[in-house]
Amino acid sequence: MSLTAPLPWTRKDLTGIEDLEPGELETVFQHAENFKGTLTRSNKKLPSLRGRTIVNLFMEPSTRTRIAFEIAASRLSADVITITGNASSLVKGESLRDTAMNIQALNADMIIMRHSAAGSARYLGKTIDIPVVNAGDGAHEHPTQALLDAFTLREHLGKDLRGKKITILGDILFSRVARSNIWTLTKLGAEVTLAGPSTLVPRDFEKLGVKVSHELKPALADADAVMLLRIQHERQTSTHFPSLGEYTSMFGLNKFRAGYLKKDAIIMHPGPINRGVEIDSDLADSKRSVILEQVTNGIAVRMAVLYLCAATTGQPTEDA
Repeated sequence: MSLTAPLPWTRKDLTGIEDLEPGELETVFQHAENFKGTLTRSNKKLPSLRGRTIVNLFMEPSTRTRIAFEIAASRLSADVITITGNASSLVKGESLRDTAMNIQALNADMIIMRHSAAGSARYLGKTIDIPVVNAGDGAHEHPTQALLDAFTLREHLGKDLRGKKITILGDILFSRVARSNIWTLTKLGAEVTLAGPSTLVPRDFEKLGVKVSHELKPALADADAVMLLRIQHERQTSTHFPSLGEYTSMFGLNKFRAGYLKKDAIIMHPGPINRGVEIDSDLADSKRSVILEQVTNGIAVRMAVLYLCAATTGQPTEDA
């Protein structure tokens, strides 16, 4: 069992993990656990956010995150409207602030936003009165991904993650998923190792209380879980390694290198997967892979986040 006592959720927004207390993380996990129990019911709808309107403002491409938020909101009986970058007035020169203020003026009750600018979600949360949930802001944070990753780890390794060894392998430098996972896992007491080429895993990350390794075998040998990250081409402005083939030859997880892992270690990936680059297909589809479990857990965790943030607005939410 986790020894962290849950804390009351008082935050209007979820824009990052860095400022959260461990007890707040525990509150999200407890609600997510309750909501996960509803996902396999014949009637999956809950009345919790009936009458609310949630706007998905996705200024960057997304499949899993956008659909998971849509499903989570729908399962809570909210009305969901999705606006993508090409369909918004931002392409006409409207500012992000004006876009959000107009959405609020249209009586929306919450905005879920993905944006290429780091800090954009926090800025928006301070600008408007309705809750803002960060679905990824540049290379800064992706809080709900880290929450669902930790939730999945708790299901496999036990609710108390203190002392559990988690290796995050891949493009750390440009990954918002890595940053949010570092904050989440270290707050929960896990021992985190970052692994990959020195150009993508600089020693500066050690300041966050993690280990850095540029050698794959020792980074994997004692890990309870390994989390693969794809190469973030869209955020790189220069080449940080000679080629994808070079990266794969040295750091791609294949059957041979999976032999470095303990037999009961699990394999994770936030997606999208570049099969044959950061991980071989047979490992991605193997029994030790929990990648699809992460996707499913993303619905329950996002239901919890939407429910908790909505509950701080003064409007009643119905119990699940």
